[in-house]
Amino acid sequence: MVRRWLAVLALLWAGAAVAADTLHIGSKRFAESYILGEMLKQVAAPHAQVEHLQGLGNTAIVLAALQAGRIDVYPEYVGTIDLEILKHAQPTSMEQIRKELAVMGLGVAVPLGFNNTYALAVRGGTDAPRKLSELAGRDLKFGLSHEFIGRVDGWQGLAQRYGLAQRPEGLDHGIAYEALKRKQVDVIDVYSTEARIAQYGLRVLEDDRSYFPRYDAVLLYRLDAAKRFPAAWKAIGQLEGCISEQDMIAMNAAAEINGVSFDRVARDWLAAHPLPGADVANAPAAAAAAATERASMRTAVVSAESKRAASVPAVVSGESERAASAPAVVSAVSESAASLPAVASERDASASSPDGGVAPAARASLLAKIFDQNLWRLTRQHLTLVLLAVALACVIGVPLGVLAAALPRLRQFVLGLTGVLQTIPSLALLALLIPLLGTIGTVPALVALVVYALLPIVRNTCTGLLQVSPGLMLAAKALGLRPAQRLIHIELPLALPVILAGVKTAAVLSVGTATIAAFIGAGGYGERITIGLALNDNDMLLAGAIPAAILALLTQGLFELLERTVINRQRLSVKSP
Repeated sequence: MVRRWLAVLALLWAGAAVAADTLHIGSKRFAESYILGEMLKQVAAPHAQVEHLQGLGNTAIVLAALQAGRIDVYPEYVGTIDLEILKHAQPTSMEQIRKELAVMGLGVAVPLGFNNTYALAVRGGTDAPRKLSELAGRDLKFGLSHEFIGRVDGWQGLAQRYGLAQRPEGLDHGIAYEALKRKQVDVIDVYSTEARIAQYGLRVLEDDRSYFPRYDAVLLYRLDAAKRFPAAWKAIGQLEGCISEQDMIAMNAAAEINGVSFDRVARDWLAAHPLPGADVANAPAAAAAAATERASMRTAVVSAESKRAASVPAVVSGESERAASAPAVVSAVSESAASLPAVASERDASASSPDGGVAPAARASLLAKIFDQNLWRLTRQHLTLVLLAVALACVIGVPLGVLAAALPRLRQFVLGLTGVLQTIPSLALLALLIPLLGTIGTVPALVALVVYALLPIVRNTCTGLLQVSPGLMLAAKALGLRPAQRLIHIELPLALPVILAGVKTAAVLSVGTATIAAFIGAGGYGERITIGLALNDNDMLLAGAIPAAILALLTQGLFELLERTVINRQRLSVKSP
């Protein structure tokens, strides 16, 4: 027995050692961050074991993961570090930023070469505003990302600078473009390197009072990362100054418009732009193969909106003379398409048929995304979260239900507490758990799922025990059974169908709720949903939602079968002499 435990401990120690030797790269939940994260992974992979934790969430969540040591580096922007993370009222020098970050055990390095400033955009048209100052006093509906609304350098300061009295609605950035297109909102926040600005024919408003600082792309990292992974860090450093704004727009176009995977976009760019000292043995062949498809890249990005090209304004450059000197989005994408090997569009296959139905190619595209190589990995992660959460909730919830049934004075408190916990918004609970637990990923996701699974288990356990016939309890007392014996041999078996119904409810709810785990890097089907939101890709959203729905139905069916089995056995035991 001792040897077995020693073997288990040795395996755990070995696993921890392997994890400690892995360079963990994080990314936020939008296409550009995914692409840059994949690029860092591919550059570092020849020199170290690397893991990319995709789409962890907004700045606060990714920063918490970095400070907790769950990730070692992630792409960030100077303006965000300066004003949002360090809470400066005004932009400061890079030297001051580095000094303050060092106190936190963090550093900033490797400026990637492009500025991705915040901006506001409206639908193109002759009567549309052209400057931010023209928004004041207009009856316009603002649909802004939740992060932009809450940021120090976001809506509050912008509204004060320009005298904007409108009240914005919080809107996920991934669906904001469609909302603007359908005239559900009139103004959205954008990133100046987003390809969808051109795709949707939007007008980026000039920041005529110079509110937004520069948002130069850099790497925010733990100071010990460079020492732990010297070769990988040296390779990553070769990216400094290599990515232009036109390159980034084209890469975003490949992912957001063409539907090319993030890792493929990064791989193609690296093939076309070999870094000094990098292993580029296969790069020429890859670049040559991809070059044959550049024409399709131009067509997908530019011709889709060619009718609106004349109305597409310049992208806000972040400079004081940005309105005059910033290149137009369409021309920027067109020029950079020649330097970025592209893959033939996968989105074209998902077009609707002329009669309004879904074309066979669209069904094939959806099925391909559902049954891709990640399906088993995501299923395993999702099942692990659900099974562990429900098991732990049973271990905690059944005793609490027994306590509530046995002690009337505590009953309302226990049921009320579990009910209140159920009402906490899932993302808010995750945001609270990350700093409390000092980590992201499976642990905080598991705690959140256990919290949400408690109420039906506790309530049904209490209800089932209270429904046991008082006559049976009196008979048990007359036979001299002690309270523990009555509970184990009479009350719990009779209450089991009701308890199982509560566990079934908890399990089905957990299957759906577990999709939020992907927002903090715990994986599961929610990983596809977050990517779908980032790209406004309905097929990818369905590729995550459909397996989750099927798993929920299977879970409900298995529990109903188990309930019938238990009930039938109880009936047989009653009939037997």
